[in-house]
Amino acid sequence: MNSAINADLHCHSVISDGTLTPEQLAQRARDHGVTLWALTDHDEVGGQARAAAAAAAVGLDYLTGVEISITFLGQTVHIVGLGFDAEDATLWHGLQRTRGGRAQRAQEMADDLARVGIKGAFEGALKYAGNRDLISRTHFARYLVETGVCKDTYEVFRKYLTEGKPGFVEHRWASLKDAVSWIRDAGGLAVVAHPARYKFSANEEFALFTEFKGHGGQGMEVVTGSHTVAECATYADMAQELGLAASRGSDFHSPDESRVELGALPPLPEQLTPVWQLLEARIRRAPDPAE
Repeated sequence: MNSAINADLHCHSVISDGTLTPEQLAQRARDHGVTLWALTDHDEVGGQARAAAAAAAVGLDYLTGVEISITFLGQTVHIVGLGFDAEDATLWHGLQRTRGGRAQRAQEMADDLARVGIKGAFEGALKYAGNRDLISRTHFARYLVETGVCKDTYEVFRKYLTEGKPGFVEHRWASLKDAVSWIRDAGGLAVVAHPARYKFSANEEFALFTEFKGHGGQGMEVVTGSHTVAECATYADMAQELGLAASRGSDFHSPDESRVELGALPPLPEQLTPVWQLLEARIRRAPDPAE
């Protein structure tokens, strides 16, 4: 499998903070030319069986996926897991613990928004989340758009819910070691998601990747929905320098909100080792229609 295949290994369904079901995402990915897909809901693998079945039904190769929230040097960082056993008990219990603090954090976020005159935010966000254990900033953002506080989610994150703005509440997630260990012990491969999004100094970023590799992490998202062309080039060089495999994913959440459509990213640079090359044995191949 080469770097030019249309793999999309980062997206979200209604089971976390997306707006489409796993079945709708599989069909949309197929319609937009994706040939290898992974559903990577936040801290949740409950949609994996549905996603794998939907992928098979529309002719997509599939890798199990998850995006785990961790805390590193006081910042929230996301680690994507790919190709793991979605029934692994240690992974399930670890994710359950990670999700456990979301409801309390959400109530604190709502309280902070109320102090600047935005009432009912917890109930409004919960309407979008469905499950209080999975409530996130994205659900709050949709409520702020619905109620006319902001015109779109991009405006929300410029004015609210980010550090120093109303509605931001820090939460301590899993550790880097926890996340990488859960993924590896379940037979998968750990990937640092969208590294350009973090506000680390050069030394702090080096510390992140050094510790990540030390725990057995093997991949980095190089081509992703939030990276500019220049950032893709920077992290392509870094992946080579650090000996990390490269991943590709749109981080798609919604047709109305996402910057990049499923499958619409440029291919990985040819000199990189794609993560799917290391995961060939874990890919669930789509049935051959001729059989």
